[in-house]
Amino acid sequence: MEKFKTLISNAIPLSIENIDTDQIIPARFLKATDKAGFGQNLFRDWRFDKEGNANDDFILNDGKYSGKILVAGDNFGCGSSREHAAWALTDYGFKVVVSSYFADIFKGNALNNGLLPIQVTPEFLKEVLETIQNNPETEIIVNLEEQTINLGGTNLLESFEIDAYKKMCLINGYDDIDFLISKKDKIEAFEAQRTF
Repeated sequence: MEKFKTLISNAIPLSIENIDTDQIIPARFLKATDKAGFGQNLFRDWRFDKEGNANDDFILNDGKYSGKILVAGDNFGCGSSREHAAWALTDYGFKVVVSSYFADIFKGNALNNGLLPIQVTPEFLKEVLETIQNNPETEIIVNLEEQTINLGGTNLLESFEIDAYKKMCLINGYDDIDFLISKKDKIEAFEAQRTF
């Protein structure tokens, strides 16, 4: 995984509530076990019609919005526990998802795959969505070390919570195995001292 400390990016506002994992990545695309390529089917049934033509009304197809941050409505990632939802979001290019609530399993899957879910207050979320919709060039600054999210050019700033272990993993670009490998010397030293 890539190291994550600070991200400054434009954002895509998706103000729909209760977006479930089947909407993020429909079940018919879950046959692959490799993480690559899932981004092309992110929000497939919203981005494209049945003939495969782009739906111009869907926000990801609106050329005025871009960025590595998705700002979504309340209760993002509900539904089934598929890890493929996090794979699709990261493969598409998102590094952060902002919402006022995340389903617990989605949150865990996101953090395990280098995607930072930032839970903010409903009031903060509403202001961010409105600001981005009115000015697509708005930048959001995410500082993982300080655990803050700030709307660039404004005083709108909020702190967010994150598990200390997952924070350390994101900052260092570790998945769980990378973390264990980083402790290899200590593990070997401990094993060398043991008597059987």
